[in-house]
Amino acid sequence: MSVTVIIPALNEEESIGQVLASIPADVVDEIIVVDGGSSDGTVSIARAGGARVVHEPRRGYGRACAAGVHAASADNKHPADNKNPGDIMLFLDADGADDPGQIPDLLAPLLAKRADMVLGSRLAGEIAPGCLSSAGAMPWHQRFGNQLAAWLIRRLYGLPITDLSPFRAVDREHLLGLEMEEMGYGWPTEMIVKASRRGWHVVEIPVRYRPRIGGRSKISGTVRGTALATYDILRTISRYARG
Repeated sequence: MSVTVIIPALNEEESIGQVLASIPADVVDEIIVVDGGSSDGTVSIARAGGARVVHEPRRGYGRACAAGVHAASADNKHPADNKNPGDIMLFLDADGADDPGQIPDLLAPLLAKRADMVLGSRLAGEIAPGCLSSAGAMPWHQRFGNQLAAWLIRRLYGLPITDLSPFRAVDREHLLGLEMEEMGYGWPTEMIVKASRRGWHVVEIPVRYRPRIGGRSKISGTVRGTALATYDILRTISRYARG
């Protein structure tokens, strides 16, 4: 099975090069960086790092992920091995907070046919010291929000998860069958709750989480970003629980 890594990025020139260099080349067939209109050197650094760059000028985290899925699902073959591109989609943020060295850990249950989707849990794993301050790997409000959302999913959907981490791997055909609709911060949550409703085998593994490389998070680093993400996530959990 071939593996495509999809990385949404917007003005991440400080981190994207290190993220790409840390991706294990022996287990990944293709890397797609979806650029949301960066005004810095993100695109040129991504290309120099061996990634295929896809431009998605419309804003939205989910829209960027969807653009990467669409690009990876193109009807072509890898000439060397005749594989279909992106049998497995692996999503990774561009800020360097997640450890690309753990990509093989996320892929293992899928390659062994023991899972339809694998979630990397930061809260069940190892968060860098200082996580309760705004300067740490995970500010207190982000930690609380993830714990609350995971608790709601356990109660409403019966899926025993601990985190909504975007660092995840999923079977491409299964993902396309979900007909994803959320184009904002609710995209990762929609994937989880729809997978639960369809009886997917979802596996969660602990992952390391570190402070981002440079800059400030567009979600947890601002009041507006935190509020929008929280609204999208809670609305998505509620929407599909009623469906």
